[in-house]
Amino acid sequence: MPMLAWDQIDTVLLDMDGTLLDLHFDNHFWLEVVPHKLAQMHNISVEQARTQMDAAYAEVHGTLEWYCLDYWANKLNMDIMAAKREIQHLISMREDTLPFLDALRDSGRVLLLTNAHPDSLSLKVERTQLDQHIDTLISTHNYGVSKESQALWQAVQQEFEFDPARTLFVDDSLSILQAAKDFGIGQVLAVSNPDSQQPVREISDYPAIQDYRYLLTDIRNTPVSAS
Repeated sequence: MPMLAWDQIDTVLLDMDGTLLDLHFDNHFWLEVVPHKLAQMHNISVEQARTQMDAAYAEVHGTLEWYCLDYWANKLNMDIMAAKREIQHLISMREDTLPFLDALRDSGRVLLLTNAHPDSLSLKVERTQLDQHIDTLISTHNYGVSKESQALWQAVQQEFEFDPARTLFVDDSLSILQAAKDFGIGQVLAVSNPDSQQPVREISDYPAIQDYRYLLTDIRNTPVSAS
């Protein structure tokens, strides 16, 4: 039995970091690079810097500021984009992403919906050429709210006119998947291994996958219909 009801899907919305791209780049940047730079800037220990960053992250977690490079650049007095470019070689697609996108491309409407800042999105497109595989790339910063907010879902639905009940949304964040379900998205799929350097997560509240290639036969046998 298929994991997803593909005959009930007209539109596929895909997260980027941890869903199409390996989350290792982002985790390494925010959990290692930033604390080390902060420690050097203020002549404190890395552990002290990590404690400060943990508190700063907690203050804005789940809001657009958490994802906003301008916010962190101002708060930390740090050139965030320059720091990201120092480790840009770590930006990579998941091994199963291109087969998944290729299968979806010929079978229906596919949109990228990411909380990533536009500058971060541009860097990752530059490194991965994601725009060659997905026609529509959407940063929630254009709407002023993140995917955790129902206002975002309302705005995106109004602009792109998809039927929530006939939409599939794929993300590695369980809280964001819940926000999508609360909005009325018909089917959601969790990614259980967003970071290639971390263990696979046990997920019971949502359908979950660790390799999109298991879906390819179902996609091709029951194509996503064009809306």
